[in-house]
Amino acid sequence: MTQAMGSRRMAGKVAIVAGAATGIGRASALRLAEEGAAVIAGSPAGEKTLIDSLIAEIEQVGGRATGCVFDATDDASVAALIDAAMTAHGGIDAVHANFADLRIIFEDSDAISVTDAVLERTLDVNLKGMMRITRHALPRLQQRGGGAMIYTSSTAAIAGEDTRPCYAMAKSGLNALVRHVASRWGREGIRANAIMPGLVVTPEKRETMPADFQAQILAAGRSPRLGEPEDIAAMVALLASRDGEWINGQCIAVDGGATLS
Repeated sequence: MTQAMGSRRMAGKVAIVAGAATGIGRASALRLAEEGAAVIAGSPAGEKTLIDSLIAEIEQVGGRATGCVFDATDDASVAALIDAAMTAHGGIDAVHANFADLRIIFEDSDAISVTDAVLERTLDVNLKGMMRITRHALPRLQQRGGGAMIYTSSTAAIAGEDTRPCYAMAKSGLNALVRHVASRWGREGIRANAIMPGLVVTPEKRETMPADFQAQILAAGRSPRLGEPEDIAAMVALLASRDGEWINGQCIAVDGGATLS
């Protein structure tokens, strides 16, 4: 684990990363652990092996982490994820809700041809799942006197793409949830923010993504490099820590300047 600065802003804190097996979630869990947090890494049952390797990596460098299986479409399962953190550590201080069904996105065509099955699955995981984890996490954050809800949204929520309408709808709805939580509970110390990543290239994607496509993305952007999971994890760490205490109700694009606001 490496980070740009040597701070331990989350020392003594407890953070849940829901959707931690790969990519952004994995980088977030590693960064929060390095910042001193005890991390509960959640994932679907099929990703348990990946979570086990994440836990081992954190523990090898002296960090604290435990794994927990959960299903974002099952309210009781989401509640159990929060309860697991409470049982292990007595409270939670930050939640990074990072899950989405990205397998079905290739069937998310357009508003005429997309099926109800794709619509329902996308909303059930990507939007309703976010409401479920919010419902169960907020009372626990309140018990701590406040804390951070951090959601992985997407620039698709604002881009107006000609494809992926269900995905964009879910992310736009998520951004609305962020504003609601900040407005309703902000004065009680609850911070809710969404991170809207642009194209984030994991090591696996970099190996398979055609070089000409990478060059095309770079040429169209405002950054000299492509995004990496650690770029998003750095923003997660900021928002989870005291350094982010005056940031609330925001949907923040972390995309190398691809979008401007």
